[in-house]
Amino acid sequence: MILNLIFIFITCIIIWKASDGFEVASEYIGRNLTDGVRGATINAIGSSMPELFTTLWFLFVLHNRDGFAGGIGTTAGSAIFNGMIIPAVVILAVIGYGLAKKVTVSRKVILRDGISLILAEIALIFLISGTSLSWWHGLILMALYGVYVTFMLMTMGSSEEEEDEEEETEEEDNGESNSWVKSLLTLDLEPLLIKGAINTTNAWTLLVVSMLIIGGSCALLVHACEGFATSLGIHTYFIAVVLASAATSVPDTIISYRDAMDGEYDDAVANALGSNIFDVCFALGLPLFIYCLIYGDISMSPETVENVTELRVILLISTVVAFFIYLIGDGMGKLKAVLLLAIYAMFTFFIVSKAYEAEWAISFGDFLRSLAP
Repeated sequence: MILNLIFIFITCIIIWKASDGFEVASEYIGRNLTDGVRGATINAIGSSMPELFTTLWFLFVLHNRDGFAGGIGTTAGSAIFNGMIIPAVVILAVIGYGLAKKVTVSRKVILRDGISLILAEIALIFLISGTSLSWWHGLILMALYGVYVTFMLMTMGSSEEEEDEEEETEEEDNGESNSWVKSLLTLDLEPLLIKGAINTTNAWTLLVVSMLIIGGSCALLVHACEGFATSLGIHTYFIAVVLASAATSVPDTIISYRDAMDGEYDDAVANALGSNIFDVCFALGLPLFIYCLIYGDISMSPETVENVTELRVILLISTVVAFFIYLIGDGMGKLKAVLLLAIYAMFTFFIVSKAYEAEWAISFGDFLRSLAP
């Protein structure tokens, strides 16, 4: 048990460090996107690579029933983490460092990404409502994300052309003070792969290497979660919902925190919401699509159907509640941060209670399933 927990912690560090490199590369590649749009697309995709790879590994390592339960547990659990923990961290950090008395986010960003996320979750509830899944379920989920990205790009305003030169200059001489060995040991990929100014070639190289490292660490995460669940005598799904989702959400949290520290509150919140849309649609849709094309349809056990149904309903309810918390008032202060943290704490308590078959959790689960179509 302790060894598996250590492995989970190690994967958190590796995912975090590799995602830093992915973030640098993806931000350069998407440098011409405007604020808000960049947070909801490039930043969100970059920080959500761990969810995508973890879902892939859950499906291809555990296969069929357990694999899909672990995959949707990771993506949906991560979405709840992103929607509650990340905004709360942003609010408390900004207020704690005295940068502002509250976080003010554009209502346009909240409405755009919040409504898009709610629609995606409603689609997920209706789409995954039977006992079997096929490749076309994954295709529809990916298509929904394609519609979202297309809408974002079509409604994007003109970007600042001067940013290109400024960002190249800022990347020059980066990492000169770091030795090659130190960078390798700390997985500081940027100075290892980018010598001098960043350009399209070395940005793509950094992107690919970062993805490979993230993918490998996510494989270790899946095995560690499976071993930890076995040692506790519970289903892997419950570990995926809580621990795997939190581990894969580390990059999202760090990116939003950095944006908030730079005063880019729109990007900080848009990254969290955009990551959720990516998680629900693409990070779940692509693995499902690939797996079913190779191995055929997935047949879910009654237990998996029960757990997945409850999780989808909780995801939608928590998102709607969080949406109104973001929207009501002229900013987000400590009270809203506490409310968001309380919602996540209640969610975690329910998942843990359900894992050990607490009577109240089973009854509440029955209620949640009654709300699903």
